[in-house]
Amino acid sequence: MTQRKIEYWVIPPQADGEFVASMEVVLDTYAQPYDARYPVLCMDEQPIQLLKETRLPIPATPEHPQRVDYEYERAGTASIFLFCEPLVGWRQVTVRERRTKIDWALEVADLLRTRYATAEKVILVCDNLNTHTLGAFYEAFEPETARALVRRLEFRHTPKHGSWLNVAENELSSLTRQCVHGRRFGTIEFLRQETAAWQQHSNDKQRGVDWQFKVDDVRIKLKSVYPKNRV
Repeated sequence: MTQRKIEYWVIPPQADGEFVASMEVVLDTYAQPYDARYPVLCMDEQPIQLLKETRLPIPATPEHPQRVDYEYERAGTASIFLFCEPLVGWRQVTVRERRTKIDWALEVADLLRTRYATAEKVILVCDNLNTHTLGAFYEAFEPETARALVRRLEFRHTPKHGSWLNVAENELSSLTRQCVHGRRFGTIEFLRQETAAWQQHSNDKQRGVDWQFKVDDVRIKLKSVYPKNRV
């Protein structure tokens, strides 16, 4: 039997009004001009398996690449949180031991109190993960504090099977390819050090995101996801 190549992909649903509604909200969000009072912030996260070397790698030479033993020791897990502001080409990477509701709320609260302290409301684009909720702030803080933070945050959730609409997912993919893939990180501290270097390098380039996919485009190119009007 001939083995066929399989490519894994995010396949959008067929004729799904909820998918379409969320998608167009996100696309309209990206189309708005920059406003410091209402900055658009995207976020995504990724678990990482920490792996320790069991033998010292052999340094690279002009004739050979660095050689790493195939054996390793599992050293727990960590979670990368990536935030980016598409229109100004800014991103922030942090690393935590876990990615619970409280971890997420602490990350967002820190940004609301620092970088976005003077913003009236932050528009947050993220997926519908069960940790990305307003209730998470009430699990992390006293009610008065939680309410003050919640009032300054507005969600724009990407639809299910539509995570590709999140700019932060693209940035996280770049981070993975350029900094994490094919490497072993034995400690959270080393992972933080390397991702911080990636963040600094990327921010120094000040690459803004020129999002080209507009609502008018999607109504043509993804026509199949739109329900057929029955009225």
